Amino acid sequence: MKVKKWEIFISKFLVGKTIKKIEYLTEEEARECGWHSIPLVIIFDDDSYIFPMSDDEGNDGGAMATSSKELPTIPVMWAEG
Repeated sequence: MKVKKWEIFISKFLVGKTIKKIEYLTEEEARECGWHSIPLVIIFDDDSYIFPMSDDEGNDGGAMATSSKELPTIPVMWAEG
């Protein structure tokens, strides 16, 4: 799929939603994914959600870059042990 088609497809999922809450995955949820990194989850008003991964294959949770000078990166947390 070309970039423009992806943008249209993603827009249908994201545009117009309101963030209801944010939380990090639990350690248990991260372990179920086989991850050591625990990413932030953005939960929308319709209970859909997004969270960053390290790559398209979902090999680990990922950090998020922001436009904020005070918070340039939203970090991942790390599972204990």
